[in-house]
Amino acid sequence: MHPPDDHQEDPASSYVSLIRANTLSDTAEYAYASTVDAGARLVFPAGACPLNDDGTTAAIGDYAGQAAKCVENLRVALAEAGARLEDVASTRVLVASSSQADLVTAWEVIRDAFGDHDVPSTLLGVTVLGYDDQLVEIEAVAAVAPATPPA
Repeated sequence: MHPPDDHQEDPASSYVSLIRANTLSDTAEYAYASTVDAGARLVFPAGACPLNDDGTTAAIGDYAGQAAKCVENLRVALAEAGARLEDVASTRVLVASSSQADLVTAWEVIRDAFGDHDVPSTLLGVTVLGYDDQLVEIEAVAAVAPATPPA
């Protein structure tokens, strides 16, 4: 029989709470779960890709550079929906590589961008991504205050 999970919540967002399960390994660099308060408006941005404003792929051949561009583009998409990185409840990071070192390189950039708001995340090596020379993509879900109903 396992003891009940002892967890701590992170108050970084008013709608997202990060859960740390003390009975699970502490080697993971993210919270093991998150919750979103009832009444929040969920934001589902498209996968953040490493594209420049002109549609060309940024930082060709550079996992860290593409991860940074993905974070930049994720910030913009979230801002358009009234959200910030601190409002993100979970992420999925896709890296076009079979090398764990490449995955870690991209992950470290993304982890650092999120800082103390270490949301639950899945890191995946994939065969190919959608744009020419694309190596990294970030999927995210965020939660923000409900939109004000029209008067």
